[in-house]
Amino acid sequence: MAVTEETGAEPASAGVDPTGDPLLRTRFALPKRPATFLRRARLAHHLDQALGTPLTLVNGAAGAGKTLLVADWAAGLKEPVAWLTADTADQAPGIFWAYLLEALRAAGVPVTGDVGCPAEAAHVDRRTLTSLAAGLERRDHTTVVVLDEFDRVTSPEIAEQLQFVLHHAGRGMRLVLVSRTEPLLPLHRYRASGEVTEIRNAELAFTSDEAHELLSRHGLHLRAGAVQALVERTQGWAAGLRLCALAARQDADPHTYLKQFEADHSAVADFLLAEVLDRQAPGTQDLLLRISVLDRCCPDLVNALTLRTDAEPILAGLQRENAFLHYLGHSWYSLHPLFAEILRAHLRERFPGLEPELRGRAAHWLRRSGALPDALVQGAAADDWEFTARVVVDDLAIGQLFTGLRSEELSALFARMSPEATGPAPDLVRAARELGRRDLEPGLTHLRQAGEALGGDGAATAPVRLSFALLEALAARLTGSPDRAERAAEQARHLQREVPGELLDEHPELTALLLTHLGSARLWAGRFDDARSALSAVAAAPGGAATALPRWEALGHLALIDHLGGWPGPAEHKALAAAGQAERYSLPQHSRSGIGPLVLAAVLIDRDELDAAQALLDEAAASRPLAEDPVVRAGRTLTRGRLFLARGDARAALAAAEATVQAAVNSPWAQDHAALLASAAHLAQGHPEQARQAVEPVAHHRRACAVEAARVRLASGHPEGALDLLDHLPEDDRPGPAVTVRATLVRAGAALGTGDPATARRLVARALLDGRREQLRRPFLEAGPWIRPLLSTGRPRELAAGWLLAGPGHHRAPGPAVPDEPPELAVEELSARERDVLRRLAEIRSTEEIAADLHVSVNTVKTHLKSIYRKLAVTRRGDAVRRARERRLL
Repeated sequence: MAVTEETGAEPASAGVDPTGDPLLRTRFALPKRPATFLRRARLAHHLDQALGTPLTLVNGAAGAGKTLLVADWAAGLKEPVAWLTADTADQAPGIFWAYLLEALRAAGVPVTGDVGCPAEAAHVDRRTLTSLAAGLERRDHTTVVVLDEFDRVTSPEIAEQLQFVLHHAGRGMRLVLVSRTEPLLPLHRYRASGEVTEIRNAELAFTSDEAHELLSRHGLHLRAGAVQALVERTQGWAAGLRLCALAARQDADPHTYLKQFEADHSAVADFLLAEVLDRQAPGTQDLLLRISVLDRCCPDLVNALTLRTDAEPILAGLQRENAFLHYLGHSWYSLHPLFAEILRAHLRERFPGLEPELRGRAAHWLRRSGALPDALVQGAAADDWEFTARVVVDDLAIGQLFTGLRSEELSALFARMSPEATGPAPDLVRAARELGRRDLEPGLTHLRQAGEALGGDGAATAPVRLSFALLEALAARLTGSPDRAERAAEQARHLQREVPGELLDEHPELTALLLTHLGSARLWAGRFDDARSALSAVAAAPGGAATALPRWEALGHLALIDHLGGWPGPAEHKALAAAGQAERYSLPQHSRSGIGPLVLAAVLIDRDELDAAQALLDEAAASRPLAEDPVVRAGRTLTRGRLFLARGDARAALAAAEATVQAAVNSPWAQDHAALLASAAHLAQGHPEQARQAVEPVAHHRRACAVEAARVRLASGHPEGALDLLDHLPEDDRPGPAVTVRATLVRAGAALGTGDPATARRLVARALLDGRREQLRRPFLEAGPWIRPLLSTGRPRELAAGWLLAGPGHHRAPGPAVPDEPPELAVEELSARERDVLRRLAEIRSTEEIAADLHVSVNTVKTHLKSIYRKLAVTRRGDAVRRARERRLL
C-alpha cells in the first residue's frame, strides 16, 4: 500500500534494511564450531543460569573463546535464540535496531507492524522500543537475544535503549552480551538484585586439563609440565593456546617449539607475524597484507587489489586452515579484526605509502560493483575526495545526505573532506551537507561555486547537473525564491529524461526531495493548488525509509494549506499523519520542529486548548535546526502570535504580527495573516480604527481577511458596513469552517445591531452547529460581549451545551468577562487518548509507565496531563481522578 496523505502509513519490508539494501544475514547466524572445538562443561553449566536472569555478560579479551562458547550453548537451547554479531557501523542507534529487529525475525520471533523501522542512523523513536518491549513481554515463551562482539557498540544512547527494552520486556527476554569490554549498562543494579549472570576472563581461561585436551585435538600430545608452562605463559588465553598448537604442529620438534615460544615471545603481534604470516608462501603473505585494508573481501576484489588471478583458491585454503580468515557466505570473507589490524601495521612498515593506493583501487572496484557505501568508505580512507564526491554525485546518491538510514553517516564522512578537493562534485557535496544542516551562507557559497564550474564544463554529466538542480530547488526553498525553484524543477524534468531509468528508480528520494522543495516554494508564493499538486505526489509515493523525510515534510505542508483555508479537521489529520511518519521511521529529533507541530498547535488554539498548544510550540522550538525555510519561520511566528492573543497578551501578538521574515520575495498569505493578527490584537486593545487600518488594505485578498474587516466594522458600530463586506466576499477557494463560523458570527452581530434579534439567534445557532463539529471555541470567545445573552437561552444554549457551555444556567462566556459575574469554565470533553491517560492515572501509574503502556513519549503524556488538568480545573493528579469520578468520566 502506498503512503498517502490521508494515512501516512506504509508496510515495512522484511529482509532489507530501511534504505532497501539487503541485510547481511551472516550476522544473524550462530558461528560454526570447528572440529577442534572443546566444549567445556563447567562453562556450559554456568551459562544455563542465563535463563534465570535478565542479563548475562560474557566478558573477556579478544580470542578468549567467548563467541564459540555461547554459540555452542545457544545451539542446544529449546528457546528461540536471536543472534546478532555487532558491527562497527552499529555505533548509530538506527543501524543497530534495524539489524536487531531483523535478527528477531530471523529467529522466528514475531515482530508486530507497530514496532516500525528506523529511518535515520542517528535516532530511534521511543515508540519503536516500547512496542518491541511490549510484544516480547506478551509472548508465552522466553526469547534469548545474543549480542556478539558488543564491545563494538560504544554508544551510551544504544545502551540506554537496550536497558529500556530489557527492563520492560520482563520474562519475555533474556539478554546475553558477548563483549571484550564492560558494557554501558547499569551492572551495579543487576548485581545488587542478583539479576545478572557473569562469565569473565578468569573463568574463560583454560585450565591445564582443558588445555591438554585442546592440544590433543590439534594432534599435540605434550607432557603435563609442558602444558602447565604453556598455560601459565598464556594465562589460559584460548587464542594463544590455539595459535601455539597450530604453529607447533608444523614444527619438526613441537616440544622445543613450545619451549622457545614460552621463553622468547611476549606479544600477540610478534607471534602472529612470525608464526602465522611468515609461515605462508610469499605470494600469500603479500595477499594477506593487501586485503588487510578491507572490512570484507571476495576473490574478484582480492584479485583487483593484488593484480593476480588466483585469489579464490588461496582464500579457500586459508579458510580451511583456520588462518584467521572467516567465511561470510556467498564467496565473501573477512579477516579476524585483530589479525587485520596487526597486518595493516605491518603493511605500513613494510610498504610505506601503499595503503592509500590499495584503498583507492578497492574503492574503484567496489563502485563498479555497486557497493556504494563500501566504495565511499575506501575512497575517504584513501583521501581521494574528488573520487568519493564524484561517486555520490554520479550515482545520484546526493539525496542520501538528507534522508535515509545513511544520512548521518554520509554527513560525518564528508565532514573530513579535505579543503584541497575542488571541482563541481566536491562543491555539490559540501553544499548538500551544509544546506541539509540549514547552514545557509556557506551552503549557498559552495552551490554558487559548483554552478560556476558547471557553467564552463560542457562535458558535465546529466547526474551531476540533476544533483545541482536538486540543490538549487532546496536553496530556492530556503531563501523564499519561487521563480528560482520553478527554474530548477524545469531543468530537473529535462535532465531526468537523460538519466537511466534504473538509476532514478534506485534513488526515489531525489524526486521526492525535489517535489517537496518545489511545493514549499509554491506554498510560500501563495500558489496553493500548484503546491498541493507537487506535495500530494510526494505524500502518496512509496519508498519506505528512503523517502520518509520528504513524505513527512510534504504531509506537514499539506496540513498548513488546509489550515490556511480554514479546514482544521483535515489539517489536523495530515499533521498527525506526518507525526506518524516521524515516529515510524525514527526521524531525527529536529523533525519535531517542522510544519506539522505548528499546524497542530494552531488547531488547538482554535479549540482554545492553549496549554497543549504551548507545549507543542515549546517542544518544536527546543529542537529546531540552525535555520528554517520562510514557510516554517512565518508559520511559527504567526502561531505564537495567535497564542499570545488567545492568552490576552495583545502587545506580544502585535510584535509577532510586525516581525519580518527574510526572503527573496514576500509571501501573500504570510502578509495577509500578519494583517489578520494585527487587526485582532488592536481590537483586543480597544482600538478599532487601528484594526481597520491593519486589515482593510488586504480585505479583498481572501475571505478570511474580508471577514476580519467586517468584524472590525461591526466593533466600530457600523453593522451595515460589515454586512456590505460580507455580501461581496472575494471568490477564492471554498472556505472551511474556521472562516465560515467567523463570518456567520459577524452576520449575527450585525443583525443584532440592526434590530433583528431573531435572525441573530438563528445565525448564532448555525455557527454553533458548524463550530461544534470541529470544537471551534475561539471564534465565539473573540466575538464580543453581544453574544453572551444569545447563548443563555433557547436553541443556541442547547447547541452550546457540553463543549462551549458548562451546563444549565452557566456558560463559558465568550467576550470580556463581567466583573461581578465571573464566568464558569466548561468541563471540556476529554479526547479518547486523554481518557486513556486518565484511566491509567487512576491506577496510580507513573508518567513513564503510562508512556510505555500507550507506546508514546513521556513528553506526550505530560502534554495530555496538562490538558486534562486544565479541562478538569485541577492542578494535581489526585484531584484530577476525584473530579473525573464526580463527573462520571471514570
